[in-house]
Amino acid sequence: MGEELLTAFVLAGSAAVAYVGAAVRVVKQYEQGVVLRFGRLRDRVRGPGLTLIVPLAERMRKVSMQIVTMPVPAQDGITRDNVTVRVDAVIYFRVVDPVEAVIRVEDYRFAVSQIAQTSLRSIIGKSDLDDLLSNREKLNEGLELMIDNPAVEWGVTIDRVEIKDVSLPETMKRSMARQAEADRERRARLINADAELQASKKLSEAAREMAETPSALQLRLLQTVMAVAAEKNSTLVLPIPVELLRFLERSAEAAEHRTAGYRETGRRPDEHAELAPAPEAAAPQEDAGPLPRRHPSRAAAVPPVRAPAPTVPLRDDDAGTAGCL
Repeated sequence: MGEELLTAFVLAGSAAVAYVGAAVRVVKQYEQGVVLRFGRLRDRVRGPGLTLIVPLAERMRKVSMQIVTMPVPAQDGITRDNVTVRVDAVIYFRVVDPVEAVIRVEDYRFAVSQIAQTSLRSIIGKSDLDDLLSNREKLNEGLELMIDNPAVEWGVTIDRVEIKDVSLPETMKRSMARQAEADRERRARLINADAELQASKKLSEAAREMAETPSALQLRLLQTVMAVAAEKNSTLVLPIPVELLRFLERSAEAAEHRTAGYRETGRRPDEHAELAPAPEAAAPQEDAGPLPRRHPSRAAAVPPVRAPAPTVPLRDDDAGTAGCL
């Protein structure tokens, strides 16, 4: 009798332990449990800690309340300006209503992944290539709204969506590189032209200042010579002084004036001195009244009268020789 009672107690204890083991559930701090009794939803959601369910009658499904980071597979698409691109993204979401996440959708993770892929492909077709490359914040906001609208009914909220990478064809990359290089070259040329303009203005001001004080130009020349000599060069080039250039310029102008006078009169400058009578030799003439006018053509035709050659007096020996001749 005692052995039978002991066996009954052992069996009852084993059954109790098995029942408790099947009924006890542990819900973690970041989880919540949704209990279904015979397929019917229980009103109370089990919080973190130790909880019991009825074995074989109830089933509990744990739902994580943490933020889930899900990568969105790369999607191929054509932008609005007909450029083929490949874009991938990452989405951050979390469950705010575990009951809706269990009842409304079969697998909320898979559902969010699919809606993210379709929304990403749709946003690619509505955007230009420049927007995908430079205006990603606006695209991220639009993509977040497109995913969040259906996800709200599943008890899921979208915290953030980020476009990770935009892959372009190699031809497009080369074209963009050439465009960037041309733009930088244009800006460099504009900067150089602006620098040349400013330098020319400063040089013109310096030239005006040196024109007022010629000694400043000579000092500048000496400074340049000193700067060249400080480099220890084997050859030193000295420019021609400015004063010498001015002297040569004045000499050239005087020679040009003399040549122009010769062309107008038809005589060399030294002939005027030979033809003109000396002031001492000129005999005084009586006032004979006004001279008769001559025709200009006749006056020009009269040859100039040359002065007679000076006579040399003959000596005695020259006279006999002259008689013989």
